Amino acid sequence: MISLFLKCLLGAIAVLLIALLSKSRSFFVSGLVPLFPTFALIAHYIVGTERVMGDLRVTALFGLYSLIPYAAYLIAVYTLSLKYNLAWTLSLATVIWVIFACILLVCWTKFYTAG
Repeated sequence: MISLFLKCLLGAIAVLLIALLSKSRSFFVSGLVPLFPTFALIAHYIVGTERVMGDLRVTALFGLYSLIPYAAYLIAVYTLSLKYNLAWTLSLATVIWVIFACILLVCWTKFYTAG
């Protein structure tokens, strides 16, 4: 129960930092906070304690590939914000992230062979 609370606390701290930074003169730094490996640390700790180290390496490699949907999302936000309002921009960018994430999952399961 305590480990679950600590995981929730990490997420809450990240959200708080984003909110505080977005109101500061350095508002752009709020875009860096989601890239702090808060959830990756949790995932890697769980995989590292419950599975073998090879599985941790696979998880890290997949994490590198997961930057592709994130990059697609950021490119979409940047370009769509030139034409659409905030709600449409974020909605469409999220759809683009989902599409790229699905493509990644299909390609990973089809082409990656563990072992």
